[in-house]
Amino acid sequence: MTALFLSALVMTSIVGLRYLLSSGAFALATRIGRPGLYAGLGRQVRREIGWSLASAAIYGAPAGIVAWGWANRGWTRIYTDVHAFPLWWLPVSVFVNLAAHDAWFYWTHRLLHAPAPFRLAHAVHHASRPPTAWAAMSFHPIEALSGAVVIPALVFAVPIHVGALGLVLLVMTIMGVTNHMGWELFPRFMREGTVGRWLITASHHHRHHAEYRCNYGLYFRFWDRLCGTDRGLGTFGR
Repeated sequence: MTALFLSALVMTSIVGLRYLLSSGAFALATRIGRPGLYAGLGRQVRREIGWSLASAAIYGAPAGIVAWGWANRGWTRIYTDVHAFPLWWLPVSVFVNLAAHDAWFYWTHRLLHAPAPFRLAHAVHHASRPPTAWAAMSFHPIEALSGAVVIPALVFAVPIHVGALGLVLLVMTIMGVTNHMGWELFPRFMREGTVGRWLITASHHHRHHAEYRCNYGLYFRFWDRLCGTDRGLGTFGR
């Protein structure tokens, strides 16, 4: 049990450090490239950091259990030999994980916007008006728990190389931060072109924070388009 606890503690520290470094880097980029965008939001940012570090513990605990189980019991389907599966499976496994995570996020996100779950939990995230680069993990513990179980659960079902899993986590981190930072990182030809019609960027997610009842996806616009909740790109108010 001591080793399991230490694994959870280490993973919590890693998740927290990853959050501070990634959000801090994009917050610094915002300060340099969009000076004054977060002016007057100091209290909000401190609240976002507090909720996010609490979320890091909730994300880190199941990740630590999975890491311990993988290293000591062979519980998961994470593999290290790149030739254990066909090479074409490497990118496919990344897409499968992102697509499954996106589907889970879309439907749980819509559920969290029902009146009772919103008041109980999701209002914490939407208290960021406007969201900043520090808001990516600013969740009530209930919402954090709903998000923390997805990737750890998938590694028990979907074979994935440890490097491909790292890429999934990198995409999750970068998109989580950049979609909340209050300005668009991607050029216009990309967000308004073929790529932008299917991938979520800051402009798309910012509209969700402005209007609430639309644009629920995480990575892809597929579910929003299929379910009629896609209202296109938004504009930034600051």
